[in-house]
Amino acid sequence: MILHNRQSPVHVRGASVVRLRQLTGGAIIGLVLALAGCASSNDISKALNPDPPGKMYAEADSLLSRGKYERAAKKFEDLDRDHPYAPEARRAIVMAAYAYYKAGKAPEAVASAQRYTTMHPGTKEAALAHHIIASSYFDEMKGPNRDQSATRKALAELQTLRTRYPDSPYAKDAENRIRVAQDTLAGAEMEVGRYYLKRNNYIAAINRFKTVVTDYQTTAHVEEALMRLTEAYMALGIKQEAQTAAAVLGHNFPNSKWYKDAYALLASDGLAPREDSGSWLSQAWKSLPKLSLGG
Repeated sequence: MILHNRQSPVHVRGASVVRLRQLTGGAIIGLVLALAGCASSNDISKALNPDPPGKMYAEADSLLSRGKYERAAKKFEDLDRDHPYAPEARRAIVMAAYAYYKAGKAPEAVASAQRYTTMHPGTKEAALAHHIIASSYFDEMKGPNRDQSATRKALAELQTLRTRYPDSPYAKDAENRIRVAQDTLAGAEMEVGRYYLKRNNYIAAINRFKTVVTDYQTTAHVEEALMRLTEAYMALGIKQEAQTAAAVLGHNFPNSKWYKDAYALLASDGLAPREDSGSWLSQAWKSLPKLSLGG
């Protein structure tokens, strides 16, 4: 039997390596030239020799002032990428966020601003970065009967801005927006609480109204929440808590129509408002400062 002479796998691989090495010099140069042909010489020149940071910042700022927001954002990002250690690079990050926000690109604006607050907390532009994040979420807020994820994110960012940068030019606006966000969240809790109350799910309803009374005392919804607590506790036969809710309501909002309803509800069972100082409601109400919401 005649055996065919076959090259060993090692020999074959070795020959392949030799051929690859022989081709390396010319082939790689040719590949580079081919790739270079796909891009303009101007693009390659810019990649290898970017403009000075001052010039790039001025160009981006010019685009921003002319309303070319997305192009301005990209230019600010180019500056940060090409000159990461230049003095202009730090501000370019937050300005990219601002340009994205003006362009209506909320996710990009938030990402860029969060990158700034992570890398440069406490710096001159940090308040602006937090303001951009808060504004992006605030603009996405929905009504009380919708998902409140954006509202919660906006509120958290606004509170951070108010706490860390009370003297910034954005602090007053943050204070106003905090009230709006809290009112929206309280309204959402009331919507769900009423839903449970109508279906006689009193414990679930109480938990929602309790959140309003505990966390959102300075909103317009707290009066109704106290009345609904009176109603839910009466339905459960927990009359002492019902009396306390009505007493807190009457003490702080004596002229409220909700107090009249709570008073009438208790009277129908021969009861009157009376505060129990040991109640969670009494303790929660006394633990937080009131902002001129009642007597």
